[in-house]
Amino acid sequence: MAEKLKIKLSIADRVYPLTIDPAQEEGLRKATKDIEAMVKQFEQSYAVRDKQDVLAMCALQFASQVTQKHINEDTLSEETTARLERLSDLLEQELT
Repeated sequence: MAEKLKIKLSIADRVYPLTIDPAQEEGLRKATKDIEAMVKQFEQSYAVRDKQDVLAMCALQFASQVTQKHINEDTLSEETTARLERLSDLLEQELT
């Protein structure tokens, strides 16, 4: 079993101590940077008085990106399946 790693991440002026698998560190640090950049962008673009509002908007932004990616992947998968079925039908017609 791999050793756990203790790290501290700072998000919106708060420090969060975490115990993680070493393989997770890079992803968590990149996600933290992305969140901090988005927080800064929201604070510069909108008159926001509360960090909680900024963090809620960040959460919404990230969740919508993930959701849209799944929708796009599902659509692509359905289109690919339909094309493969058409190809299979064409092959069957040629072989019979």
